Amino acid sequence: MAEHPPQGGVATDPAGGAVTGWLERVREQAAGDGGPSLGAWAAVIAAVVIAVTGLVGIVLHQPWLFPSLGPTIMVILETPAQPSAHPRNVLVGHVVAVAAGWLALLVTGLRDAPPVVQHGLDRQYVASAVIALAVTMLVLQLLRMPHPPAGATTLIVALAILRTPGQLAVIVLSVVLVTLLASGANVAARIRQTGVTDARRVRS
Repeated sequence: MAEHPPQGGVATDPAGGAVTGWLERVREQAAGDGGPSLGAWAAVIAAVVIAVTGLVGIVLHQPWLFPSLGPTIMVILETPAQPSAHPRNVLVGHVVAVAAGWLALLVTGLRDAPPVVQHGLDRQYVASAVIALAVTMLVLQLLRMPHPPAGATTLIVALAILRTPGQLAVIVLSVVLVTLLASGANVAARIRQTGVTDARRVRS
């Protein structure tokens, strides 16, 4: 016997329904306290974002991957409703972090010093780290634009791991790229993200 479509003449799509249901759980968990569906979503998108960013670095022969990108991507994908996930906070946070780290290098006389992993930790590097982190935190609070992952970026610079003008520019460009990719994924999935998809819904 031939199978007939459900009443109303519209055939159902079990696979499509499952994906829709899963994405709805992702949205709910993103707006709440998280959960396995959000974790799976964030893991997949984070892997794609890091892979794309890494490929850009390979093509351009520049360090487009560095430790503080991981926490930034996690904030955007796992806690999108938090103020720190706002693209403005992300970009301003890392720019301030780079500037504070560079200032710390100047103040401590480490502007042309080798990376701390090569030279070894001493009082100058410790002082540079203290200055960079303190300035970053103070400025971001004064601006009311918190973004905790910026704390890692400023230490990367203050410890001379990435310190040349070209490398500092790459840090900022890489942050812009991952912010666009991760926030774009939230938009595509209709996940509410502060400053991106958090407009109040109008009741019909």
